[in-house]
Amino acid sequence: MAFSSIFCCVKGSDRKRQAKKQPTWRVFSLKELHSATNNFNYDNKLGEGGFGSVYWGQLWDGSQIAVKRLKVWSNKAEMEFAVEVEILARVRHKNLLSLRGYCAEGQERLIVYDYMPNLSLLSHLHGQHSAESLLDWKRRMNVAIGSAEGIAYLHHHATPHIIHRDIKASNVLLDSDFQAQVADFGFAKFIPDGATHVTTRVKGTLGYLAPEYAMLGKASESCDVYSFGILLLELASGKKPIEKLSVTVKRTITDWALPLACEGKFSELADPRLNRNYVEEELKRVILVALICAQNRPEKRPTMLEVIELLKGESKEKFTALENDEMFKIPPAVDDDVLSGAEGNADSAASEEKEPKAEIEKVEV
Repeated sequence: MAFSSIFCCVKGSDRKRQAKKQPTWRVFSLKELHSATNNFNYDNKLGEGGFGSVYWGQLWDGSQIAVKRLKVWSNKAEMEFAVEVEILARVRHKNLLSLRGYCAEGQERLIVYDYMPNLSLLSHLHGQHSAESLLDWKRRMNVAIGSAEGIAYLHHHATPHIIHRDIKASNVLLDSDFQAQVADFGFAKFIPDGATHVTTRVKGTLGYLAPEYAMLGKASESCDVYSFGILLLELASGKKPIEKLSVTVKRTITDWALPLACEGKFSELADPRLNRNYVEEELKRVILVALICAQNRPEKRPTMLEVIELLKGESKEKFTALENDEMFKIPPAVDDDVLSGAEGNADSAASEEKEPKAEIEKVEV
């Protein structure tokens, strides 16, 4: 495949409008990337997933990069590579990871991004930085709103609209100022104009999959909203999407959080590492928005534009309506022995999000 051809649909006029305010991507040589990463040295490795590995590198001009290197060439890997490069070349937003360039020589397929010095949200919640407690409440709110704005751009402003299909903590990267950058578009899908969903093979990560997607393969913007709801709960509470209570018993984060929210016990939902240093009204907003996003009925979930409005507290009327939603009236009975919705159906074929080193982890169902 001539990879320059996959960019043909990015209109020249669009490029001209973007050129003044956005950095441009370019084609890298394999020799250049070998040099930048010290021959893909193990000490440069940032993470590893099913696709291959991500390496830190430094270009001749001193700029730092992250290089995603496909492990094994295949038609499937080639397609994911092409999709990710095309989408990254199309989209430009402050909360979406920018494409620096790519390399396609022989059977080598590499994607080059800006390096994110604070790694991923996963590393701060559950990984190598979790004990440092660098995510104070203000940073968490910025991450919540920033990642929501990045996803909203994909859903509502990109042409055609894009669904990410793998929203999770390891795919929210953090720059030097802890601003969120949504990353990893290998599973993304374009939504044709007028289509409500696309039916596709299920891909994603256990704990984040919307029930209708996991069971029926129906992918839509609403599936990303569900995953974002799980991410919000994770961000506020510091808990993983699925918690192992014992060898045989697992509990989803929504099964844990919903009864407490119904009883108004929001302080019990806050990450203990915050030491109660949070804005109570904001915590309540985050929890309620998260739960309304992560409900099983897709038609009841908000759009990402509505999510942003609610998180920012821009409409008291809409937040009051959210507080009074029937979902929060009666604490539901929970059977801890059974995973709910997507998790129960996907458990035999998918694995949970791994802790680092895996900064970008994909699991195919």
